Amino acid sequence: MRHYITYLAAVFSAFLSFDSKAQQTYSNNTYPLTDFRSPLDIEPPALAGSFGELRANHFHSGIDFRTNQRIGYPVYAPADGFISRLRVQNSGFGLALYINHPNGYTTVYGHLSRFNPKIAQIVKNTQYKKQSYEIDEFPAADLIPVRKGEVIAYTGNTGSSGGPHLHFEIRDSKTEATINPQLLGISIPDNIPPVIHAMYVYRLNGKPFNEVTPKQYFQVTGGKGTYKLNQVSTIHLNGEVGFAIVVNDRHNGASGNNGVYSIELAVDDITVYTSALERFTFDNSKAINSHIDYPTYLRTKQSIQKSFVDPGNPLQIYFNLVNNGRITFNDGKLHAVKYTITDARGNKSTLAFNVLADAKAVINTPDLPAGTLFSYNKQNEFSNNEVKVILPKGTLYNDLNFIYKKTAKPQQNAFSEIHNIQNTFTPLHTGFELWIKADSALTKYQSKALIVNSNRSSQGGYFENGWVKTKPRNFGNFFIAIDTIAPNIVPVNIANGKNMAGLSKMSFRISDNLSGIKSFNGYIDGKWVLMEFDTKTASLWHNFDEKTTTGKHTFELLVVDMKDNTKRYAIEFYR
Repeated sequence: MRHYITYLAAVFSAFLSFDSKAQQTYSNNTYPLTDFRSPLDIEPPALAGSFGELRANHFHSGIDFRTNQRIGYPVYAPADGFISRLRVQNSGFGLALYINHPNGYTTVYGHLSRFNPKIAQIVKNTQYKKQSYEIDEFPAADLIPVRKGEVIAYTGNTGSSGGPHLHFEIRDSKTEATINPQLLGISIPDNIPPVIHAMYVYRLNGKPFNEVTPKQYFQVTGGKGTYKLNQVSTIHLNGEVGFAIVVNDRHNGASGNNGVYSIELAVDDITVYTSALERFTFDNSKAINSHIDYPTYLRTKQSIQKSFVDPGNPLQIYFNLVNNGRITFNDGKLHAVKYTITDARGNKSTLAFNVLADAKAVINTPDLPAGTLFSYNKQNEFSNNEVKVILPKGTLYNDLNFIYKKTAKPQQNAFSEIHNIQNTFTPLHTGFELWIKADSALTKYQSKALIVNSNRSSQGGYFENGWVKTKPRNFGNFFIAIDTIAPNIVPVNIANGKNMAGLSKMSFRISDNLSGIKSFNGYIDGKWVLMEFDTKTASLWHNFDEKTTTGKHTFELLVVDMKDNTKRYAIEFYR
């Protein structure tokens, strides 16, 4: 236990060392405010998603402009520059463009429906040259120059988009860190303060945070920037605790529930924790699972933002930290606690309450089953004759009481017993190596082997020296299975002998039962043609062009899964 006087001295020292000029934006960086225009001419601008918003396994890396639930709005270059990257993906950003600007920033545009004619032709030529729908190209600086206000593309709903919108980012061209566009003059009308929904207290008791850490829920009441605990003015606490909050933001007009810019926690008017979503690197985005109460998110999908930082959390969004936000109340005195929540336009909301350090207010942490201690700051390994687990340094956010056990082999399509590797409530920053020993029945299926979890979702994998090896991204229950079944092809508007003269494209739906689609290739009269794919609908199609002339043609489609099972579809058709 730390005495409160020691705690107060440490807080005051940290407070004095912080640059008071950075208090409003929690940044010493300066950004250009007039270089960029909006990429859209839709007025007033409205967001479906804000920068740093809490998403599944990542922070939102840009802002999502609403497009009235339609596709096809012109997208304008916000400043002079050149197209530095052309990307087409089945999922992710779908059709995407990147522009490098002379001021040292890169702007990014995702989920586009189409490019302008010049760019579209370059993309198509590249796809035919590489014989691939998916491309990721980095054109020379003099190939596709653009001017401020020039139409570069049109809004869409491609890739992993959940509806029509424009995903827009501003990145540092050198580091590729993504930056809050509202700090660079991209203005969204907003005079609405953030909304505080709930507050939690975690009884840390000097132990690592995990799924058994006791927590208390406190209902919040209020509005218009001022909040308080409902029917509670003073909380009785003892020992080391951490606070957490549920909060979101709205802006003027057609606004969703967006994320906030900063969260500040103060005890007796001294700041002990600040998080500010100014910028972050993509390598660290998955650390959102350390920023929030991850076990609760898995159980309820509620994002509770912790105001204490796990020792292995690599995010650079935290400031003013004292003891990583862990606060010890053991002096028997009354203390004032205050949250200040700020959005990107500077609108603020506060939540104030009192804490009485009460020696009787003890809630102990339940004991965990006996396990193996894994340290967050080094590589950890566990192995026996049937399984091997390797966690590289930087995988864990906290020290871990690692638990392993084994259960019976499933009755169907299983070539090992089930290996229970810790549990899904422990978040991981990177994947881990998993080896499972195969039983003798796998001998003739070695090339088709992979590892699946308890939901029979493929984790990938390959056979080597009696083991099947892979790198899952999360803990869970795993066993060896095989994939010997070829993908499925369902023709939508084409059949053998059909006259396609009145149709602009041929369409299919494709799917795979386990390992997932690796490739698809179409051939008309023996020559490769561009097949386009939408992951959301599993739709595959080819748009006819001048290369397919009037008359009789042959068509062949080959779809291959990750275990090289191949499905062939071949017909004749007419144009």
